[in-house]
This record gives sequence, C-alpha cells and structure tokens, in this order.
Amino acid sequence: MAEVEEGSPVPALRLTAQDERFAHAFAIIRKAIEGRAFPGASLAVTHRGALVVRKAFGRLTYDAGAPAVAPITIFDLASVTKVVATTPMAMAVCARGGLELDAPVVEFLPEFDNPHDQRRRQVTVRMLLAHSSGLPAYIKLHEQASNRAELIALAMRTPLAAPPMAQTAYSDIGFILLGLILEKLAGEPLDSFCRREIFEPFGMGSACFNPPEEERAQIPPTLDDREFRKRVVQGEVNDENAFAMGGVAGHAGLFANAFDVAIFAHRLLSCPQPVFQPETVALFTERQKLPHGTTRALGWDTPLQLSQSGRYFSARSFGHLGYTGTSLWCDPERQLSVTFLTNRTWPDRGTQAIKQVRPQVHDAIVEAILGEKV
Repeated sequence: MAEVEEGSPVPALRLTAQDERFAHAFAIIRKAIEGRAFPGASLAVTHRGALVVRKAFGRLTYDAGAPAVAPITIFDLASVTKVVATTPMAMAVCARGGLELDAPVVEFLPEFDNPHDQRRRQVTVRMLLAHSSGLPAYIKLHEQASNRAELIALAMRTPLAAPPMAQTAYSDIGFILLGLILEKLAGEPLDSFCRREIFEPFGMGSACFNPPEEERAQIPPTLDDREFRKRVVQGEVNDENAFAMGGVAGHAGLFANAFDVAIFAHRLLSCPQPVFQPETVALFTERQKLPHGTTRALGWDTPLQLSQSGRYFSARSFGHLGYTGTSLWCDPERQLSVTFLTNRTWPDRGTQAIKQVRPQVHDAIVEAILGEKV
C-alpha cells in the first residue's frame, strides 16, 4: 500500500507491512464477515502520531456482486457522532468561555421547564454530556413527529425517567437537547459549525451530515426498512429520530471514512489545536466521579473491565460506540487510536455479533503493536 497522502495531518508511514504485522486482527474481521456479523468494514489505527493501519474489508452488502468496501468508503457513524461532532463542538464553545457546564438546561432551553416537575430545573449541561440527567435512553419520537420542529418539541417535553444524578443512563434525548443548546450558543447549525471549526481545519474531507445524493450508492446501506421509510436506508442516517430532524442532530447523523476519524483521534491525542488543548481534553475525557459507579466522561465513555475496547486499553482511555457497528477508542498513555467502522445493522439490525468481534480486534491490534499478551 502506498504512503499516506502528501499533506495528511497524520504523519506518513509506509503501510506495506501491515498485512503481516496485523494478520491476526485482519483474520478476525474476515472471519466475522464470513459469519455475517457485518458485510463490510474499514479499520484505521494510529500509534505515536503515525498511521499504522488503513484497511478495508468485505462489500457494501452480502451480495457477491456488491461493490467492495474501499479505504475511502464512508460509513454512517451513528452515535460516534456524539464524540466526533457534538462533543468537540461543546469543547470549542467551552474553551472560548461560551458554555458553563454546570448551568441549568432551562437557562438555554426554557421549553425544557415543567412546573409540575421541579427536578427538571436541576438538570445541567454537564449531566447531558455525562448521561446523568435522568432522561430516558431512547424514545421513538419520530412516530409522533412529522418534522424537525415537532420532534424538538417532543424532546423538550420528554419526562424524566429518574431524578437527576441518581444514575447513569445513556440518553439520545439528552444529546438531542445538547445539540440544540450548542446551536443556540454558536448561533448556527451543528453541521456548519463542525464543518468550519473541526472538519475542514483538521483535513477531514469526508466528514459530513447528509451526504450528497450522487455519493450515496457508494455508502454501505444500514437497513432494509420495511416499517418506517419503506426503502433501503443508504447514505441517509439510520437513526429515525435524527432522520426526522433532517439528518442533523446532536446524537447521530455524521458520516465519515475511517481515515478521517483517525485524523480526528490523532488531533485529539496530540492536542495541536486551540479546541484540543490538553486541559480541555482532560476535562472532557476524565471519568466523572458521580453518580457512583459511572464509566462516563463528558460525551465520552471509558473502559470497563470487560470492555468493547478489549483487555489492554489503559484506564485513561476513552471511546464511543455507534449503533450501526462503528467505534472509536483512544488510549493517551500509549498514544493509540483504533477506528473500526462496519454496517452490522444490514439488513435488519438483527445480529449482535459485533459485541464479540470488536474486543477481539482491539486485543489483536494492541498485541501486534506492543507484543502484549495475558
């Protein structure tokens, strides 16, 4: 394989030896494709500031005649949107002094208030980022909303499922609200802010919401939708709530190829930009102390003993998963990032085999790089 493109934000490194060095990791992915865990995948790994893996596997679907996945193939990142778009936007606004993490949500979104539930006034921006707001995980708001405005109104009125800070419960609803707060503070939509402030400066040419119509045939489909959209979902966001919001939402909607997500990870680990100064990165990636037992940082997750990042990522690591079979994990101690993108939801969201495959892939990568064995 040729060198990384000239001018790439990730230092160039010849990848001709990757097939031998990472043979075990690649074999795990190929076996998973044969077992129909997902039809296609793309992998990018950075280590100590250099790209050491850039590899594509399988096809867009299980059809033998389907186009092959290429290193430039873009995937629906699903909830990885939360940490590649929404969280860095929060970091940028916070670093500029425009966002107070412990400010109440009702200060920015008065519609979130409810005189019959005073607990809502206790919910803060930090709680939205750390999934400790008490909001429920997921509600099919799209079934009651025909457009973005209607879905937002429903999200604003969503009842709390628990008192604020009583527990950690991963919530798409919370990130929908967070996206709205950030848009209000920035004075522009999330997609245009991220494009100008993050994607373009970082050289993430593929990263976008709502990919152009002419490019969608080369994007792995994520669902043969027989219920809601009544069509194959390809090149448009898999998440129905994000779709009802026009494809741009705080919780989902971003598309990118693995290389560009790896560029983002490289920038995050090396902190060369004002958005990603060490103190800002530390603030957002450190595990929260409350609620007790939480694994959540601000926007990010951190590893459990049995983690999707495998056995070797350090306690300081941070990452995130996406429903469509995507993930990004970063280890600042090892200066290591692994971007693993698949379309495991094709054709019917039925298989959960990615949960077994993903930690195996991460373990094999770390073992190849560092020679670590248990």
